[in-house]
Amino acid sequence: MTELDAIDRNLLRLLQEDGRRTTLDLAARVGLSPTGASQRVKRLFREGYITGIRAVLNPAKIGRGTIVFIQVRLDQTTPQVFDRFAEAVANAPEVLECHMVVGGFDYLVKARIADMSVFQDFLQRVILPLPGVRETHTYTSVADVKPDALLPV
Repeated sequence: MTELDAIDRNLLRLLQEDGRRTTLDLAARVGLSPTGASQRVKRLFREGYITGIRAVLNPAKIGRGTIVFIQVRLDQTTPQVFDRFAEAVANAPEVLECHMVVGGFDYLVKARIADMSVFQDFLQRVILPLPGVRETHTYTSVADVKPDALLPV
C-alpha cells in the first residue's frame, strides 16, 4: 500500500461527507484533473482505504428507531464457542455491530429495533439462543449524541 498524501486524505474526507460526489466535484475540490481524481479514488478502493459506498438511512423511518447495547457473557471461552457465536450473530439482521471485548463480559452487541415494546421478543428470539450465551445486560440509548461519526483522516 502506498502512503497517503494530503490529496488522498482530502479525497477520503470528502467521500466520507458525501459518497455521491462526482469525479468533477472531487477534482475541483482537491486541485486535480478529473482523470487524476478518478485514478486516485480507484487506487484508494483497490488498496482497501475505501471499502464501500452506501446510503445512510433514517432508522426511525424504516422501523428501527431504538438502539440497544447488550453485554454478553458466554458460558465457555473456547475457540469453538467464539466461532459459533460470531457466525450466529453475523446472521442476525437486527445486529448492527458486535465486538469481542476484554473485561467483565465477552461481547458487546449493538442492535436496532423498532422500540422497547419489541425488545423482549428480540432478546428471546435473537440474543438468548446465540451459542454459549450465559448472561446478558442491556442498555437502551435515549439519544444519538454522535451517530455515524466520520473517521479522522
